[in-house]
Amino acid sequence: MDALQIGDKVYNTKQDGFDDFIRYSFSEVVEVTKTLVILKNGVRLVNQPRISYITESIGYSVSRQKGVHWHLVTLKAIRNAQVENKKIAIHDWFESKKFTLKEKQLIYEQFKEHSTFDPVEIEH
Repeated sequence: MDALQIGDKVYNTKQDGFDDFIRYSFSEVVEVTKTLVILKNGVRLVNQPRISYITESIGYSVSRQKGVHWHLVTLKAIRNAQVENKKIAIHDWFESKKFTLKEKQLIYEQFKEHSTFDPVEIEH
C-alpha cells in the first residue's frame, strides 16, 4: 500500500453502538505535505498506511486520532454505503411518518402477501 496522492478518494465509517447503522463519509485528497494529506472536507490524515481492523485491512489514521481510520474507496465500499443509506432512509421515514388506519391496513396487507409471518396469528 502506497502513500496517498492528490485525487485519491477515501472513505470513513462511523457507528454509534452495535445497533446503529453504519454511516459512510466520502472525501478526496486535495493537498499533500511531507507527512499529512488534507481531504476536501478538511480532515487531516497521516500519509502512512497502517494495518486497520476497522473496515478494511489497511487504513490511514486521522492526525492526532490514531484510532480513526480512512480507507481507499472501493466498489464494495460504495455498494455497502448505498445499502446502508437506503436502510437509514427507510428507518427515518418510518420514524417520522404518522400512519392513518388505512395506510396501516395497506402495509399489513402487503406484508401479509409477501411474508409467511402473520402478526394477527401471534396475537391470539
